[in-house]
Amino acid sequence: MPELRLNVITRDWVVMATERAMRPDEFAAAERARPPVEPYDPECPFCPGNEGQTEGELYSTQGRDGWQLRVVPNKFPALVATGERRRRGAGLFHVMDGVGFHEVVIEHPRHDLTIATMTEAEVAEVLQAYRDRYAAVRRDPRVEAVIIFKNHGEAAGTSLCHPHSQLAATPVVPFQVRARLTESVRFFDEHGECIFCRVMRDELASGERIILESEHFVVFHPFAALSPFHTWIFPRRHAASFDDAGEEELVDFARVLRRTLRRLRKGLNDPPYNYAIRSVPVKDANPDYFHWYMTIIPRVTRVAGFEMGSGMFINTSLPEESAEYLRGIPDEEG
Repeated sequence: MPELRLNVITRDWVVMATERAMRPDEFAAAERARPPVEPYDPECPFCPGNEGQTEGELYSTQGRDGWQLRVVPNKFPALVATGERRRRGAGLFHVMDGVGFHEVVIEHPRHDLTIATMTEAEVAEVLQAYRDRYAAVRRDPRVEAVIIFKNHGEAAGTSLCHPHSQLAATPVVPFQVRARLTESVRFFDEHGECIFCRVMRDELASGERIILESEHFVVFHPFAALSPFHTWIFPRRHAASFDDAGEEELVDFARVLRRTLRRLRKGLNDPPYNYAIRSVPVKDANPDYFHWYMTIIPRVTRVAGFEMGSGMFINTSLPEESAEYLRGIPDEEG
């Protein structure tokens, strides 16, 4: 019989469609149509030699043969850095100027790599750039929230295959962020502890949905995962803001993120995915009730009419089974 599970962090009721659940390996597409990707594409604006197409460099690191990583303004920004945060409108028609930041992290000079196929040191450099740019933009008084995210694959929304991710700093707290914050405050008031710390502790005690652990991080599928292979990476140390992560934690985070994505790559035949780092709104300081984390969502199913009409999700893969499947995939060498 199908069952409904409550995700206590998002407050979503999720339908676990046990009667039509697929085996975990069935989510691996037999063949994904992709043109071959070369290490260099002369037409790609992110490849070395085309830096003139991405002007206004904000951050960079150097490698043996030139730059290793670059952060530049998005050429087609959702938000712009000039202007004031002004509200206006009449009655219920509210408007705000679209000020903020929208940046692109060009993760590597090679056109054909991904986070899963980079070295641990290279991934750590990407995470260091995330943290440094997060810390820089949050100081702007117009900024209320900072979202770091990555789209991998066309079905996940990427328009360029060159390895890159994005940072967006918004002048308001997005509703989804506010909803998680509100729930975390409510839980803290009732129970006197961080809901994220409690979820992580209970998941570790259960062990059924754990994918891997390290000194500083725990990777697992939540009990009420919203979609197949929906994955959370939680830091063991309680910290509300991502830019509070220390150097050792970033190195460990790089190792864990790379291992997780390599397992998804091997087990699901390199699926499109989105990941995002969820952190406390910048003006909430460092509360005891919120805990930063990363969410990874492989795009192996589609949202359809039921989800759109109800706001509920149907998951056709049991988190316990998909976690067991990923645990059984050995770490690749290299």
